[in-house]
Amino acid sequence: MMLYAERAERIMQQLQLQSTVKVGELSRFLHVSVDTVRRDLKAMEQEGLIKYVHGGACLPDSMISFQNFTGREIVNSDLKREASRKALAYIKEGDVIALNSGTTNTVLSQELITLDKKMTVVTNNYAAINVLMQSSYIHLIAVGGEMDPLERSTYGTTCEQEFSQYFPDIAFLSINAVNYEDGFTDFRFHEIGVIQLLAKTAKRSIAVMDSSKLGKCSKRKVLSRTQVDTVVMDDHVSDEIREKYRKRGILLR
Repeated sequence: MMLYAERAERIMQQLQLQSTVKVGELSRFLHVSVDTVRRDLKAMEQEGLIKYVHGGACLPDSMISFQNFTGREIVNSDLKREASRKALAYIKEGDVIALNSGTTNTVLSQELITLDKKMTVVTNNYAAINVLMQSSYIHLIAVGGEMDPLERSTYGTTCEQEFSQYFPDIAFLSINAVNYEDGFTDFRFHEIGVIQLLAKTAKRSIAVMDSSKLGKCSKRKVLSRTQVDTVVMDDHVSDEIREKYRKRGILLR
């Protein structure tokens, strides 16, 4: 019989795949009794690993979703930077790149200005615009619309109409959560139309996400598993988890 530490590791792996797990499912998966699963979940909750809910468990709600922009910039900033640096490898000289709003794309902008490559960047992300203006290599196009001061970005009909005039080589998408059952989800209702538009118009759509967003489910579905070509993520994801996502149509790089 597996030790608690092994069972806890397996439970965490399942939660990286789907936003919630049921006690009965875990009992069958781990080949242990329901009582054992419940004890494990309570112990894991005390350790801060999970949130124990009626009939199962989910990853703890860090409240990142509803913190302000500055607060989210700080959370997991090292992981966001690691993912952003990996994303640079996809950019070619002369590319037209679209960025939506979000803290990860603001970090990505800080990495973009280190590239000595000419490119055009189209974005509604005004926090990113402040950074991108520092580069003489980047032709910068700011998309207008209604301003969301909390997200430091524009949104709405004008914003989406302006974005629709471009067919980017790459759309780097900052999205709040992904799991292999629900696909890509977000809490920023104003931003959903922008994300969906960019995923459709870009030659290649790449979600840049830190690994804390894996296995999570946010407030509203944004994109299905197949509407994003690649997810660029930091390296804190096991090969086993990557393979399970690949089989469900989500390519984690």
